[in-house]
Amino acid sequence: MIIPLGSLLAGAALGMWRARANGGNWRDMAQWAASFGILFGIVGLFVLIFYSRSVA
Repeated sequence: MIIPLGSLLAGAALGMWRARANGGNWRDMAQWAASFGILFGIVGLFVLIFYSRSVA
């Protein structure tokens, strides 16, 4: 259960970092953080599903 949450937070941090590196304002940082967070959260969810099915 921690894999999707951890990847969501890592994606949000990466999105904020990318927006700040490109000179974005707080709205850009929020949008990039949300989109990267959702993307990484979905990938983390699939990783958790594949891991739990392979172990059981």
